[in-house]
Amino acid sequence: MKIGIPREIKRLENRVALIPDGVRLLRDAGHEIYIEKGAGLGAGFKDEDYTKEGAIIAGSHKEVFEVSDMVYKVKEPLPEEYGLLKEGQILYAFLHLAAAGELTRVLLEKKVTSVAFETVQFDNGHLPLLEPMSEVAGRLSVQEGAKYLESTYGGRGLLLGGVPGVSRAEVMILGAGTVGYNAAKIAYGMGARVCILDIDKERLKFIDDKFE
Repeated sequence: MKIGIPREIKRLENRVALIPDGVRLLRDAGHEIYIEKGAGLGAGFKDEDYTKEGAIIAGSHKEVFEVSDMVYKVKEPLPEEYGLLKEGQILYAFLHLAAAGELTRVLLEKKVTSVAFETVQFDNGHLPLLEPMSEVAGRLSVQEGAKYLESTYGGRGLLLGGVPGVSRAEVMILGAGTVGYNAAKIAYGMGARVCILDIDKERLKFIDDKFE
């Protein structure tokens, strides 16, 4: 199968759908990998990193879609990419189709077999492709919140962990899922007093055991 990795064109999206090590794994399985020139630069990977593993560098966005049986992206196709999709093509990406009526219609009309990363699920209910994004979101939320508590950013001038003689900040987290758990880890690690609210008693027990 010919697998294409186009450069992400969504604003501020620097990720790439496949790292060089992934090229080697797919080639060992018998696939041809086409990656758009410069697609990995935002994530710290040069074109040479991909060619060393056997990838073929495509000169344009259009070329990647034209040669590929399967297109592997991070984010959903944007309107300017709809015309590049081919009938019978396979698309892997974070699609979030519930909020994308036009894209859903395009995929149906073009008969594109689409797999949304956020819907891939194990038998135990875990979402392996969405979970890493939730981990990042949870950890970054506390980092950003701490920044905006600084007076420089209009905050109250609070330090999450406090200092001797000054109380620690209090952090309340709504939900003890993957995002909440990772937010709690960072807030607790920074010395804040942390309170987590959730209606799932078993999940709260899990959190309690982790921070005991």
